[in-house]
Amino acid sequence: MTVIRLSEDVSDRGLRLLGAIMMISLLCWLPACSSTPKVKLRTPLAVGPGAPPAVLKLTEQGTQAHLAGNYEQARTYFEQAVSLAPSSAEAHYNLGLSLFARGDTERAREQFIEAANLAPGDKVIWDSPALRPFGSPEGAITKKAKEVPYSTQRPTFGGGR
Repeated sequence: MTVIRLSEDVSDRGLRLLGAIMMISLLCWLPACSSTPKVKLRTPLAVGPGAPPAVLKLTEQGTQAHLAGNYEQARTYFEQAVSLAPSSAEAHYNLGLSLFARGDTERAREQFIEAANLAPGDKVIWDSPALRPFGSPEGAITKKAKEVPYSTQRPTFGGGR
């Protein structure tokens, strides 16, 4: 009877050890599979060279605030830049970024669309969170289809007549 009990103890220990090893390996493997994809941090754009100096300064200040994670202050600077340069696509895009970071997606979408209207075909602006679902600007350009000659003859093997 002691021999059977000894083998039961050994097999019980073995099962516990095997269970512990499986649990540890599962815990080590699980975080590697469930890692969330990293969201690409978008940086504000510099305004064009023809912008007034005040807009350049506001954009610089807004960019610094945005990169520091102070999206409310960045929004304030970018709103001032948009009011001084309403035809600047970059200013609208930057304002959209700060609004999007704050969670105001509807107003951000409006700013991204305005930026896209002011700078059609700009790849960075077109890649904004509001426009990404619609694809790239190249996809909107229709390509001329190749003309295929039409023939009334039936196809043959070997290209013979």
